[in-house]
Amino acid sequence: MGYLCNGSRSLLKPMRGSRRRIDLKAIARRAMERYGFLPAFPPEVLHEAELLREDVQEFSGDTRDLRPLLWSSIDNIDSEDLDQIEYCEQSENGGVRVLVAIADVDHYVKKGTAIDRHALANGTSVYLGFETFPMLPDRLSKGVSSLLPLQDRHAIVIEFAVMQDGELNFGGIYPALVRNKAKLVYEEIGEWLEGKSGIPDAVRTVHGLEEQLRLQAEVAEMLRHHRMAQGALDLETLEPVPVVEGGEVRSLVLQEQNTARRIIEELMVAANRTMVHFLGQERIPMLQRIVRVPKNWAGIVETAARYGFGLPERPEAKALARFLDERRRADPERFPDLSLAIVKLMGPGEYVPFVPGEIPIGHFALQVREYTHSTAPNRRYVDIVNQRLIKSLLAGTPLTYSTEELDELAAHLTDRDKSAEKAARFARKVAAAILLEDRIGDAFEGIVTGAAEKGTYTRILDPPAEGRVVENERGLRVGDRILVRLLRTLPEEGFIDFACVRKVENHASAIEIDRSARK
Repeated sequence: MGYLCNGSRSLLKPMRGSRRRIDLKAIARRAMERYGFLPAFPPEVLHEAELLREDVQEFSGDTRDLRPLLWSSIDNIDSEDLDQIEYCEQSENGGVRVLVAIADVDHYVKKGTAIDRHALANGTSVYLGFETFPMLPDRLSKGVSSLLPLQDRHAIVIEFAVMQDGELNFGGIYPALVRNKAKLVYEEIGEWLEGKSGIPDAVRTVHGLEEQLRLQAEVAEMLRHHRMAQGALDLETLEPVPVVEGGEVRSLVLQEQNTARRIIEELMVAANRTMVHFLGQERIPMLQRIVRVPKNWAGIVETAARYGFGLPERPEAKALARFLDERRRADPERFPDLSLAIVKLMGPGEYVPFVPGEIPIGHFALQVREYTHSTAPNRRYVDIVNQRLIKSLLAGTPLTYSTEELDELAAHLTDRDKSAEKAARFARKVAAAILLEDRIGDAFEGIVTGAAEKGTYTRILDPPAEGRVVENERGLRVGDRILVRLLRTLPEEGFIDFACVRKVENHASAIEIDRSARK
């Protein structure tokens, strides 16, 4: 084996067919440290967590007992840090009443404790695919504060109604005791609801759950249809997840969008909007989640033009939504890559402090003025902040955070959110580099996902991976379809380098691309 020089970094080029043993746990820990996270819980945090005890038998008179309702959760198959459960019922006015119960993490994690300080420092759980670093100790996130099946739990319930046209009527928020009747899995529920498989045992064995889930799917579709009509962007940016067996990366798989995932997405968007509305009515300062009007709208216009679609000079979400809808129908296989390119051109989401009465910035992609994060307090610190604010309001006690604290929290948690995404992206590149180590010289079809002074990047389809174009990259623009040849990889650093062979016309057929790749 020899070293090939590329600028300031030396990359190891393995012989075709070789596959080195990589210490994934060591790489994961270094990634956490590189992006400013604390990879391990200090002893005082673990000690505090061990002292926690479940206390659902004792609750105050203003806490509602909603344990008899047919609550259920839908999540990944291996998830134990369950943040929310859902319940729907038809209402007399023709709409559907929806309850979303959120784990009451603040009940156990008080501001200023060792657990709280550690959670604030990291700001979020970090999911690297081959290793997960939870924001809270397992004793909490997978134990007393998780809405595990057949366990009585403290929760904050967010209530709203969905009308037949998808219009959202905001409701109340209140503390409650809840009991999850079934822990369900995205893939199983999605395939069943879409008619691709029979009813899962987890649904069939719980009386009334089939009707409950079908109603939830109906409500989600109403909400989604209404949002799309308002110009919300129907993006699809699900990232690949490494499949690890015996400490080795075996493959990268894409989590496909399905009906079950849309249920959770739509109900959580509605619940988060309800949280903002409720706090706003009471003039309570809060943290909002925003996506600004794209600064690089010109880049988005240019990208659409290369597909023969004209966008207006000024940012317009409905026009962009029409372009995305057209491309999804025309090229569904490549649509996630185009979505990723558009997301990068729009710019990242961020947290900002918001005082009711001010003009909200809003969320460009969702096309809503009121939005926050409040439905995943086991995994995100911003959700704990908003939970504490709502509980202060409900209890009539002084607010937990001042406006000055919210300013500092918004900046810090935005930084942690972006850093977590960088760490996850690095981990995906590590996994992809491992899988591509013995494919040096192979050609791939790619789409340009980034083109700036710091570098030009492309996403290939199989395996789904992103790498840097280091040869013949001049003149490439975001959204270009290109044929690339793999030059070198360095898994330990997540480096994947390509040379651009040529551009591919956007209307080129898969057969033409395949022929070019084989030359």
